[in-house]
Amino acid sequence: MPDITDTLAPKSDQLDNIDLRGGEPRIFTVTGVDVRVGSDQPVSVYLAEFDRPWKPGKNMRRVIAHCWGRESDNWVGRRVELFADESVTFGKETPGGTRISRMSHIDGVQNAPILVSQGRAGTYKVSPLPDTPKPPPEPTAEEVAACVDLDALRGMWRASGPDLRKVIEVRIEDLKNEPTRDELPMDQP
Repeated sequence: MPDITDTLAPKSDQLDNIDLRGGEPRIFTVTGVDVRVGSDQPVSVYLAEFDRPWKPGKNMRRVIAHCWGRESDNWVGRRVELFADESVTFGKETPGGTRISRMSHIDGVQNAPILVSQGRAGTYKVSPLPDTPKPPPEPTAEEVAACVDLDALRGMWRASGPDLRKVIEVRIEDLKNEPTRDELPMDQP
């Protein structure tokens, strides 16, 4: 029977809290950060283990800046554990939100300053995430061009930064558009 997993993903350009609901917190490795000052969601954090960026809200950005610093280039290679917090409110609604539970590259528990509500200050507790071995290096463009296995390309995509991900996406589309054996003329192998 066909697997419907891919049909369950929300139509979204980002990691949503629904992607994390019903399970344990998940650990992600930062592969890149895009900052677009002035937009509604100005920070996109690209993750090795997820195909859409995480766009942290203002308080989670405050937590990251407190723990890792304000220079987002320094976040690459670091890890963050995220979970779905169903108690997060937005106005009078309770849509839930994505929250940080642990982060790598911090010394001990951190209490980051945040705004709890209507300008009321508070702190947000973050625990350290133990270091792990370095992930395998990003594949080369030559390895991507030589690969004919869609699953292998998807694995390469997860381990790549935003620029190489675009190259991999083009390669995947090229492979999907190649004629199948049944579509080749009879005199072709």
